Amino acid sequence: MKRILLVEDDPNLGTLLQDYLQLKGKFEVVLCVDGEEGIRAFNKQTFDLCILDVMMPKKDGFTLGKEIRKINEQVPIIFATAKSMMEDKASAYDLGGDDYITKPFRIEELLLRINALLKRVSANKEPEEKEVKPTQFQIGEYMFDYTTQLIWFKGKQQKLSTKEAELLQLLCLKKNSVLTREEALLQIWHDDNYFNGRSMDVFLSKLRKHLREDPKVEIINVHGKGYKLLVN
Repeated sequence: MKRILLVEDDPNLGTLLQDYLQLKGKFEVVLCVDGEEGIRAFNKQTFDLCILDVMMPKKDGFTLGKEIRKINEQVPIIFATAKSMMEDKASAYDLGGDDYITKPFRIEELLLRINALLKRVSANKEPEEKEVKPTQFQIGEYMFDYTTQLIWFKGKQQKLSTKEAELLQLLCLKKNSVLTREEALLQIWHDDNYFNGRSMDVFLSKLRKHLREDPKVEIINVHGKGYKLLVN
């Protein structure tokens, strides 16, 4: 049985979600009422997925998610937020979140998202032979290491977020060729909807700032198609 960590400060909603997921999803659900209780539970047990409310007392969901990512880089995290601001959604992915859901939401939708994430994780664990992608790239005067999420320029290094590193790796693999918008969204966000597209635009803007020191390096928009990492 899969175990889920649910951190929700609204006791009524928390209990409702816990009961529904245990009954309909057949999960074991550990319910915590704030971020501090959540990180204690995560340190004591192994979880297959985490659902974190963003607005909580003592420790907010983004802070909790960041702490969980330091302990486990793989466990899927879904952020639940009452806000629909683009900045919150970008922050969710920037902190290593795999999905977000905006309150109020239908419990059935949450269950669908949980099952989709767990199915994806299970598929990634299947012992099948996969293409090994390069992890180190020379980009003009920059050196990029995807594994450590670091880029170097003239002795100085910069740490990238997970989404920034994933996006830059795709651009490097397609260097001087078009990376389609759909391909990037499906490979990194697993869904090419409008909000994920806006989130990706935020990360592209950040990558352009990281690479602005070398005038021979540029990320350009290809109208109607996607993006191209140009290295002259």
